Amino acid sequence: MPRPYWSGQIQISLVSFGVKLFTATESKSEIRFHQLSRKTGERIKHQKVSGDEGKVESSDIVKGYEYRKGEYVMVEPEEIEQIRIPSKHTIEVTQFVDEGELDPEFFEKPYFVVPENDVQAEAFAVVRKALQTTKKIALGKIAFSGREHLVAVSAATDDKLPGMMAYTMRYAEELRDPKEFFEDIKKVAVDEDQLSLAKELIKRKASKFEPEKFKDEYEAALREMVEAKVKHAPIPKDEPAPASGKVINLMDALRKSVQGDEAAAGKKKAPARATAAEAQKGIELVKPAKATKPRKSA
Repeated sequence: MPRPYWSGQIQISLVSFGVKLFTATESKSEIRFHQLSRKTGERIKHQKVSGDEGKVESSDIVKGYEYRKGEYVMVEPEEIEQIRIPSKHTIEVTQFVDEGELDPEFFEKPYFVVPENDVQAEAFAVVRKALQTTKKIALGKIAFSGREHLVAVSAATDDKLPGMMAYTMRYAEELRDPKEFFEDIKKVAVDEDQLSLAKELIKRKASKFEPEKFKDEYEAALREMVEAKVKHAPIPKDEPAPASGKVINLMDALRKSVQGDEAAAGKKKAPARATAAEAQKGIELVKPAKATKPRKSA
């Protein structure tokens, strides 16, 4: 097992138990680039220099805060380590919220939470089960990586995975006001016929989320391009994006989308029948319009 990213206590009122946090994500990208000189093809090297001193060794570099233009106060690493802040060692739970109460934009990065050792396992299991049955999420603060984070702790839903999850979260002040971006969107009346077809299209494409089906196609295309250059083969090029244009008839586009999705599925399911109300409105959910016979020329 890798080393924990953070070790400390979770404290709920007078109850506390030791836990370890492990990062739940990892980078899978294998394509890494270096900076080269276009003229010579040699790799560019970056050196840390300081005025007349020239190259500076890493051991001689400290952090500095500019408190006035051109004037700095030096801060040593051990001084930062000695900052007194409780959340460096303890996640103190300040409140519980419903699982659906936290908007997705607040979540930042996931971590696995496990008991520090077997002695802590009992309290850990009790709190985990309580969170699971009440469908609540614990909120507190945790300090690492040079700042104090808001953190949400929840129970894993699968009992075969008896751990908990922690998510660092963004503060409200870090999120931009959506009104600034949404207020100029034109307000339109939603047509009920179009809405019925849109809902049908969503229904047909709805399925269980299977994350393993989603792959980074950009990474694959990048590798294909690099391998082509190594072999001096033709480089695959992206097709130009089609010009975006106004949908002439949204109703036809929705109907054809529903019909196309039914055809792609191999018509495994019987076509959905239109309701009486939809029939009166002339809506066909699946059946294409019947072709009319051409008239004979005189």
